[in-house]
Amino acid sequence: MELSQIRYFLEVAESQHITKSARKLHIAQPALTQAIHRLQNDLGVPLFMQSGRGIVLTQYGAFLRDRLKPILAQLDRIPEELAAMAEQQTQTIRLNVLAASSFITEAVIAYKKEHPELHFQMLQNPQEQLYDISVTTKMFYQLPEEASKHEFVCTEKIFLAVPERSRYAQLDSVCLEDVKDEGFICLMGSRPLRWICDKFCAHAGFTPQILFESDNPSAVRNMIAANMGVGFWPEFTWGKLDSEHVKLLEIEKPLCRRDIIFTCRANQIDNTAVEAFFAFLKQFTLSHQTIKI
Repeated sequence: MELSQIRYFLEVAESQHITKSARKLHIAQPALTQAIHRLQNDLGVPLFMQSGRGIVLTQYGAFLRDRLKPILAQLDRIPEELAAMAEQQTQTIRLNVLAASSFITEAVIAYKKEHPELHFQMLQNPQEQLYDISVTTKMFYQLPEEASKHEFVCTEKIFLAVPERSRYAQLDSVCLEDVKDEGFICLMGSRPLRWICDKFCAHAGFTPQILFESDNPSAVRNMIAANMGVGFWPEFTWGKLDSEHVKLLEIEKPLCRRDIIFTCRANQIDNTAVEAFFAFLKQFTLSHQTIKI
């Protein structure tokens, strides 16, 4: 059955009048009659029968009408559904956040207040390739000159967080080698920041003694506040420390810094929403870099 045949049949089944249906469908009456005859021949059953001066559905015609009517209704909704799908796609920003997740969440919340119509999908998968914006980290990253529009890098210090009751709390800075015998509170070993901090310790000549590890920065902070050990704390991407029981010390040696790399992709036909958020994210990052912790 062709789509035009289905439309013709359902219109005649509704009006039960060939002339009226032809007029509504804007086709000639003989053409409509021939189309109905072809459909009956193709199906091998009569769909209509004469009743006085008009026509009525046969049991086959009634069955076909009941089966085709919801199908045609679904087909008619497809263009509208596709348009809605396309609109939603342009209003959805997919983020692959492999670093600074707390900071990115803060940025998304701030942006959503001004753009409530947008939707954000946050992934944390290093193998994922279907994303609009990615956030990763490295100890050092050389930004390609030609990528400046779609990529930017910010550098942040890594502090040493110590309990207020520790012997280091009276200091403002420390060499990492000086705490080699301390127990460390760290992120899980699979996290990029953990790998970077392990490298800092290797540069200082020791392997950290891990007392506790978590995938939650708040848990790391709370364990340090409980005088369970010392740990690393990124300058701004983990947010404000918010604990009077923990002090942040500058690390004099080695130079403990990391680069946060923000990358934007042009995956969508209309990439306006993605590029607008990426521009906001850049300004949001620059403004937070000026905050003293």
